[in-house]
Amino acid sequence: MSWLQGEACLITGGGSGLGRALVERFVAEGASVGVLERSAEKSAQLRADFGGAVEVVEGDVTDAAANERAVAAMVERFGKLDCFIGNAAVWDHGASLAATPIDRLDAGFDELFAINVKGCLLGAKAAAAALIASQGSIIFTLSNSAFYPGGGGPLYTASKHAVFGLMRELAYELAPKVRVNAVGPSGMASDLRGPAALGQQDLAIMDSRSPEAISAILPLQFFPDPADFTGPFVLLASRANNRTLSGVAINADCGLGIRGIRHVAGGLTL
Repeated sequence: MSWLQGEACLITGGGSGLGRALVERFVAEGASVGVLERSAEKSAQLRADFGGAVEVVEGDVTDAAANERAVAAMVERFGKLDCFIGNAAVWDHGASLAATPIDRLDAGFDELFAINVKGCLLGAKAAAAALIASQGSIIFTLSNSAFYPGGGGPLYTASKHAVFGLMRELAYELAPKVRVNAVGPSGMASDLRGPAALGQQDLAIMDSRSPEAISAILPLQFFPDPADFTGPFVLLASRANNRTLSGVAINADCGLGIRGIRHVAGGLTL
């Protein structure tokens, strides 16, 4: 059975990693899919791979107008919007408070929070009227860093805690018309990059974390593929399977909640 047959879903950052896996899964589930993607190269690849099956809009999630263009493209082409997935993000590669110069923390905060937090806020705002009309849903991509320390540095961890709070506030504000939830994956094989302000724009997550290192900290002891995390998103987007969940974060962390991320904290070394 196709759980999303006839649904129109917009995904940000859908050109690679989890976003790309969500595009593939939602298309397979029968959804009409749109993507807001800032990379021209990744946008071209989506068009080449999916043809007219996916509506691709090039733009940055930190730009209010880009979010509005993406929503307008969905409504124009599909006549509605049923689900908005705020997925685009960057990671700080564990840049710590002690080891990061204050000027880089300053600039890194502005860049990382603009993408990870403001991007979700602007996307939700742009999509709100259409989602109220369709009585649809919003899903934000969190991280195990929305629940525990140690999965990133203070910038990334704080940003994902902020999106958790944004999800709860919007679930409150948009009820009863729109369900607002989130999914918090663990580390995975993806192209997740860092902020330019930290000099990490060309550094992918797999450049600083090995599959062995990621699987070693997970109680389920395997290295997840982005496709392994798409099921919870389908569940939350599906009208047949989710009439009752709003303000909920599915902690898809491969068992980290059993004990959290274990490592020896170094303390403040100057």
